Amino acid sequence: MKAVICEKYGPPEVLKFKEIDKPVPKDNEVLIKVDATSVNAADCNIRGLTYIPTGLGLLDKLMLGFKKPKIAIIGSVIAGKIEAIGKDVKLFKPGDRVYGTGPELGAYAEYACRSEVGAFSKIPENISFEQAATIPYGALTAFYFLHDKAKITKGQKVLINGASGGVGVYAVQFAHYFGAEVTGVCSSANIEFVKFLGAHKVIDYTKEDFTQSSQKWDVIFDIVVGKTSFSKYKKSLNPKGYYLAVAGGLIDMLQMLWTSIIGGKKVVFGGGTECEKIENFEFINKLLVEGELKPIVDRSFPFDQIVEAHRYVEEGHKKGNIAVIM
Repeated sequence: MKAVICEKYGPPEVLKFKEIDKPVPKDNEVLIKVDATSVNAADCNIRGLTYIPTGLGLLDKLMLGFKKPKIAIIGSVIAGKIEAIGKDVKLFKPGDRVYGTGPELGAYAEYACRSEVGAFSKIPENISFEQAATIPYGALTAFYFLHDKAKITKGQKVLINGASGGVGVYAVQFAHYFGAEVTGVCSSANIEFVKFLGAHKVIDYTKEDFTQSSQKWDVIFDIVVGKTSFSKYKKSLNPKGYYLAVAGGLIDMLQMLWTSIIGGKKVVFGGGTECEKIENFEFINKLLVEGELKPIVDRSFPFDQIVEAHRYVEEGHKKGNIAVIM
């Protein structure tokens, strides 16, 4: 089968196509014929250490590999149809349309194996493979921070900094769904798009610094890598407000520990596998079926243009997420 191999860190051009053996599922795994995958911040990190938060370079290399990625076939999100199952698999059967994300990687290939447990689910009937590939990474991250950590409630004021990006498009929709008063921050080109997602107000960061206004929010959801700053934004938080450092670095990690002790305004740091809860995924599926959550596909690329897809993502102008079609 054809797969994309990443044998060293670097720009998108380090991704190379290679013919390899088709995988065989273990007893607790399913074999998936991949129909679509995506390119998100996690994939760019694994390939080129592109979006590493400040101060976490060493930690990320411990996790991903020092000189090259530990896992050669990258790709964190998979959408496709089950071709075969291991003897212990109970939740799925051949022919099921499935999607999900997780630490196994391997989605940049014509076939991949996945454990039946974790953030892995049947695709709702009203969602295509292309759409499905753009959902898990952003939606699970946004839901985890807003619902599990900030415990967002109706009537709260929520600001989404980076509202038009891969995680932001879902954060805006979730905040709106839970009845919050949503303010999105984006560039002027994306103002109408963010309003379409459900933001009640949109701030153009090229013209206005929201920290200089007198307005305060109960939750600030910050997705801008390398620019997270609780010290800068805390004056814009209400007492006992939450600063969700979704793209936070080492300083944010330490501030989370400190603010958990002293009380008042709190920093929340985390993500990764913490976000990958099947109960959250099931709720997301419910919203997709009901039409309360919209998958946002900025562009789709054929598999043989995956280098171009990575290059496009790193230009930093996408709205929502990118799909790669096999």
